[in-house]
Amino acid sequence: MVRTMTQRWIDLIGAVNVRDLGGLPTTDGGTTRFGRVLRSDNLQSLTAHDVDRLTGALGVTDVVDLRTTVEVVSEGPGPLTHEPSVTVHHLSLYPEVGERTDVQADPLLPWNTEDGVKIWESAGVYYTNYLRHRPANVVAALRTMAYGAGATIAHCAAGKDRTGVVCALALSVAGVERDAIVDDYAQSGERIEQIIGRLKASPTYAPDLDDRPASSQRPNAQDMHTFLRHVDADFGGALTWLRQHGWTAADTDALRARLVS
Repeated sequence: MVRTMTQRWIDLIGAVNVRDLGGLPTTDGGTTRFGRVLRSDNLQSLTAHDVDRLTGALGVTDVVDLRTTVEVVSEGPGPLTHEPSVTVHHLSLYPEVGERTDVQADPLLPWNTEDGVKIWESAGVYYTNYLRHRPANVVAALRTMAYGAGATIAHCAAGKDRTGVVCALALSVAGVERDAIVDDYAQSGERIEQIIGRLKASPTYAPDLDDRPASSQRPNAQDMHTFLRHVDADFGGALTWLRQHGWTAADTDALRARLVS
């Protein structure tokens, strides 16, 4: 039975934007499997109960951390880094030559400005920079999802932009219907107030957020549509782009077997 989008939420104490990539329809009539890939916002504040649930009932063995080194160092080691059964894969999607998390403007999150243009007005185009700047890390993130011993949880700070792009590519490879990919991305908007509230409580992220309206931070479905159209137009589609960066047919088979029932 395909579960509703609401049933995909995983409620934790120390993270608010956690959900399972299961239950999404594929173009051939199937659905994605629960308990294989999870997505989340920052995992730094997980409680002991959260950790027990993730590593126990939810079977998480691999973490894909898409934050920059500056974010990781500023926030400190998260609870899952102390779990012997969990491997953390640090795979930043930004070229780390800025003082904080981006190469030129140094915004902490990609709804800042770049060349005078508000990123939240062109996020779908902005997201293609992840593919241009860090292709090896994108491929590594998807391979972790495909070959992890147990469930993989991917996260960044808010769990909507960097995480949203990596999950969208994984779902594209798995053959998930495009509207369902977009819906998954936009679903973070249901908890945007809690997400931003958590980030504002952190000295790492608060300075970039205090003067930004909530409407600028909510994920817009059109941004993901725009991103996926650019992947098609600029790179020939997700699989073509991946193959250009070392992705193999065996990788595709492994990711599809992991994600699709």
